[in-house]
Amino acid sequence: MLWNGWGDPAEAAPLPDGVRNLLRDLLGVRPADTPPAALADLDVPAPRVGADVLAALARAAGGPSHVLTGAADRVRHTRGKSTPDLLRIRAGEVADAPDAVVLPGGHDEVLAVLRVCAERRVAVVPFGGGTSVTGGLAPDAQGGGFAGVVALDLRRLDRLTALDEVARTAVLDAGLRAPEAERLLGERGFTLGHFPQSFEWATVGGFAATRGSGQASAGYGRFDEMVVGLTVATPEGTLRLGRAPRSAAGPDLRQLVLGSEGAFGVITSVTVRVRPLPRVRAYEGWRFGSFDAGAAALRALAQDGPLPTVLRLSDETETMAGLARPEDIGAADGSADEAADEAAAGEADGSAGGADGSAGEADGSAGGARPGGCLVVAGYEGAAGEAADRRAAAHVVLRAAGGELLGAEPGEAWAQGRYRAPYLRDALLDAGAFAETLETAGFWPALPRLYEAVRGALQETLTAAGTPPLVMCHISHVYETGASLYFTVVGARGDDPLGAWERAKRAAGDAILECGGTISHHHGVGTDHRPWYAREIGPLGVAALRAVKSTLDPAGVLNPGVLLPRADE
Repeated sequence: MLWNGWGDPAEAAPLPDGVRNLLRDLLGVRPADTPPAALADLDVPAPRVGADVLAALARAAGGPSHVLTGAADRVRHTRGKSTPDLLRIRAGEVADAPDAVVLPGGHDEVLAVLRVCAERRVAVVPFGGGTSVTGGLAPDAQGGGFAGVVALDLRRLDRLTALDEVARTAVLDAGLRAPEAERLLGERGFTLGHFPQSFEWATVGGFAATRGSGQASAGYGRFDEMVVGLTVATPEGTLRLGRAPRSAAGPDLRQLVLGSEGAFGVITSVTVRVRPLPRVRAYEGWRFGSFDAGAAALRALAQDGPLPTVLRLSDETETMAGLARPEDIGAADGSADEAADEAAAGEADGSAGGADGSAGEADGSAGGARPGGCLVVAGYEGAAGEAADRRAAAHVVLRAAGGELLGAEPGEAWAQGRYRAPYLRDALLDAGAFAETLETAGFWPALPRLYEAVRGALQETLTAAGTPPLVMCHISHVYETGASLYFTVVGARGDDPLGAWERAKRAAGDAILECGGTISHHHGVGTDHRPWYAREIGPLGVAALRAVKSTLDPAGVLNPGVLLPRADE
């Protein structure tokens, strides 16, 4: 992972000149005055923990080679990948780098490390893929009387330890990265079906700790819905949770750990439900005249079916900004429409358009171009006949709701580029722009007001700061009762980008709670969302969670300040 950006540096690409010119003319974006700091030039403070603590950590983690104190290792474990995180580290702000990076090799070694840290008052930040965007890797450890901070990197916990083909469950180590998990499961004919935008770098334990949700959640479910068992290391011992798919034996403690973001314990392994590998994957695009019309169509599918595996709706601004090319937004002509219906019904070759995903595209075009509208991407995965039947039935619902079929090209373009957005964010930062995201969810009746309120709060606050933004939104996770809203904000950086974004996000968070939304659908709470999370669950809810933490982590060393609000918030 790039130390001051996202992903593989070889995959990064600069913005085309035309896009740079558009940003300049439309949003007033100008190149940054100073280049980002170089890794070799960073002033990384010396570790605060003494040699005796480092020696104890080395004994717990299986040897000195598993305790890293070099500047580069520590910088790579400093904070996460939100835009504020990246702007700070690009500016050379690394005073909060962990004092050491510890790499335990298994559950027992994690337990041993936690005991050392609890005894020595050393704060512990569990570290998986480093993809947090809510301050989940930036604990408040400076004022807590801690002797230091260690990043607990779980990369050595990287195995598929068991696969039960009868129950269709798998036991995965928490440090296993998602692509490797899919490869290991795929060799046995199964998939987890969890494909978030962070897929290429995030870990199984991170998915559980933050209640992640993948882009195919309509078909496979959220990650917390896949989890049937957990093993958790705490300073006080081990929790082993999940003896059956469901239980009436008291409250389900699995749900207490899921989403706890390392504040209650360190997840070391996860037992998950798996599915057979799909025989076909086919994606397509639809056009709706407005965001409201598209949302109504998604609600119809979510409530009454059939539900595609992937289902997402971009608003007018996001559609216009490039999730589909102008010709993809045009009305579909009759020939493309009919050909897609035939492919969806499996009439041509008995499959959902073939494994290459070209279903429904008669001539590679979507008919005559017509500006405006909103793009819906629908994807169908599964056995050929089942996917084809589901797709044909979904076409009936989407067309009845006013949708116009665009063919396969918009859907396939989305599928091929769905992990590219973080790289685009880095390119925008390199060009002098500010780009960031936030998300929420609400019940269907609340969504229109929630959408307008959050969008308005972002636009008004950033415009008042002298950096009027482009605010885009999409729905990418749907349920019978509601859906998520995911906002992307792009604008000029201005003189104080961090201050301007803090004010904008505060206004957006207030709007979310006022309109009945949740402060996070799948990014988590971290440190960024603590005040709104406290308001969302109320004082008694906060007290209950503090009681849990005091039992499992009485020394308070686990990710201090993450998830649980401070006493003054």
